[in-house]
Amino acid sequence: MKASHERPGTGIHELSPTGLAPGNGYSHAVSIDPGARLVVISGQIPLAADGTLVGPGDLRAQSRQVFANLEAALTAAGARWEHVVRLGYFIRDASQVVTVREVRDETLPAGVRPASTLVEVSRLFRDDLLIEIEALAAVPA
Repeated sequence: MKASHERPGTGIHELSPTGLAPGNGYSHAVSIDPGARLVVISGQIPLAADGTLVGPGDLRAQSRQVFANLEAALTAAGARWEHVVRLGYFIRDASQVVTVREVRDETLPAGVRPASTLVEVSRLFRDDLLIEIEALAAVPA
């Protein structure tokens, strides 16, 4: 058995299979109705539009910028947060996941719980980056 929640008007179904612990703000599985257009968003980092780093040493500020950059990429692709089916997080210190979750919860609309993976990494491509997030969205046809 599984519990399923459909995001209204999206053809996206969030699944919570029995036998798995509840996800904290994410779904264990997400299914997409046929015919949706996939949008793949590269890992976004906390750089402003002019290329400057936002929030040196501040995971909350960097996370907010990353989510703003993801939103800009979604918008450019004709997608919204409601269409996001997966988020992949790469952070330097997984013990600070609560901060990232708080920013995620401030950003994503209520009821949107993408499948997610969080990986602690020893470094990103620059030493001053604390987080990078990639996304996958499905826009209904």
